[in-house]
Amino acid sequence: MWQSNSRRRGFALAGATAIAAGAVIVASSSAASTRAKAADTTVHVIEHAITDTEIPSGGGKDVKGNILTFNNPVYNVANSKQVGHDEGFCNRIAPKEGIWECLWTTFVAGGQITVQGPYYDTRNSVLSITGGTGAYRNSRGQMTLLSRDGGKEYDFVFHLS
Repeated sequence: MWQSNSRRRGFALAGATAIAAGAVIVASSSAASTRAKAADTTVHVIEHAITDTEIPSGGGKDVKGNILTFNNPVYNVANSKQVGHDEGFCNRIAPKEGIWECLWTTFVAGGQITVQGPYYDTRNSVLSITGGTGAYRNSRGQMTLLSRDGGKEYDFVFHLS
C-alpha cells in the first residue's frame, strides 16, 4: 500500500512539475516575444558607390566569376553627412540575368552590420542580415537595397530584429 501511495504522490508531483515548467516556458516565450518586438529597429543609410571595381576572372569584363570589390562612404538618410562606410565584395553569378552574390559589412555608430545576398543590375533586392558587432551583435533580419541616381547611390534599409 505504501508503494502505491508513493507512486501516486510521485505521479502527482511529476504532473505538477510539468504544469509549472509549461507555465514558465509560456511566460518566457511571451516575454521573449515582447522583447523582440521592442528591439525591432530600422537603420537607414545611403551608400555613395564611388570605389566599385570589377576584377576580371580571366574572361574579360562582366563574365561569370568576376569579382566586384568596394569600400564606400555611407551617409545619413538626409544624404547630407557621412556616418560610416562599407566594405565588401560580390561574385558575378549570371551575367545575362544581371545577378551578383554579395557579402559586405556596413560600419556605423555603435558597430557593424553584415549582410549577404543578391545584387541585381536592373532591380532592387533584399539581403539577409547575417550578424553584427557592438549594438548590432545579436541582430538578424533583412536589408532592402534600393538603387538611386542610376546606381551611383544606394539606400541600405536595415530591418533589424
